[in-house]
Amino acid sequence: MTARLRLLAGALLLPFLLPLQLASMLLHYRAGRLRAARAAGDRGAISIELALAVIALMLIAGGVIVAIKSLASDVTKKIPTTDPVK
Repeated sequence: MTARLRLLAGALLLPFLLPLQLASMLLHYRAGRLRAARAAGDRGAISIELALAVIALMLIAGGVIVAIKSLASDVTKKIPTTDPVK
């Protein structure tokens, strides 16, 4: 039973995790280029790769913030504004 639930959860979460996987691969690629530039001693390429890595990290952080804000707005809409006890 738990194996089925894991498969179902994986199938439902996969579309949401694909952008995260893409961003992770982009960051990994940029970090590899940075290591190669550092090994070659090319200071200009190091600064460019660091800038691109920072931009990629900022995009990932922005995506996380947007996801959290949309989740928070959905949850706040579900909270009742009237007193259910009365």
